[in-house]
Amino acid sequence: MAVVGGASFNAILSSYFLSEKLNLHGKIGCLLSILGSTVMVIHAPQEEEIENLNEMSIKLADPGFLLFATGVIIVSLILIFVVGPSHGQSNILVYISICSVIGALSVSCVKGLGIAIKGLFAGEPVLKNPLSWILLISLIVCVSTQINYLNRALDIFNTSLVTPIYYVFFTTSVLTCSAILFKEWQHMSANDMIGTFSGFMTIIIGIFLLHAFKDVSLTLSNLPVSLRKDERLLNGNLSNHVYEHLNGDEESHLCETEISESTASRRNGSLTF
Repeated sequence: MAVVGGASFNAILSSYFLSEKLNLHGKIGCLLSILGSTVMVIHAPQEEEIENLNEMSIKLADPGFLLFATGVIIVSLILIFVVGPSHGQSNILVYISICSVIGALSVSCVKGLGIAIKGLFAGEPVLKNPLSWILLISLIVCVSTQINYLNRALDIFNTSLVTPIYYVFFTTSVLTCSAILFKEWQHMSANDMIGTFSGFMTIIIGIFLLHAFKDVSLTLSNLPVSLRKDERLLNGNLSNHVYEHLNGDEESHLCETEISESTASRRNGSLTF
């Protein structure tokens, strides 16, 4: 939940301290993204307790997780070497996707290193276990890659857009990785499944508002008069102004009618005479 507050405050404060503007669509999308992610976290299943590295190695050797990790590595390499050089400067989702999918593996590495550190203080020979060093090296590579491409995204695009989109993608990737690695979703209730799906759909809507309308200059002051409070409307001045305008148009129309009738009468009189 700390990440929820960090993402929302970064998106808000960046508009003040970095002079970056977030339009009305962006603000609504940011709010929907944070709310959807919060709903997913609330309904997410509890993590399974793992006592030692041997249990962690069994989880990591599961065919489902190996397939997921292989897919993450392949997708990351394609984004880095194929998509990134051509579309990374123009599409905000490229660099954020790299950070997010790799972040799923980094969280798993942190989980394993946490178990190793706990075993180290308990007197277990974790330093002799190759898994400890594999997790440490993997964590260094993943975190370095994340920081690199996250900084690139922040240098190119608006921080108010990067922060919530990165948080949403990262949270979704981590939840997917945890579901495959620890298999808590098998014991979820129907209410939690519906809540998780609803939160995910809310995230998708929020991302769409953030990304699709980022170049549209729309604020509360641009809304129609019927959708916002107007001081002139509240004081009745707007109604009087409209009435006076209509009254003036009516008087001018009557004058034009009288002039045309007078002209016609003179013409008829001259012809009769």
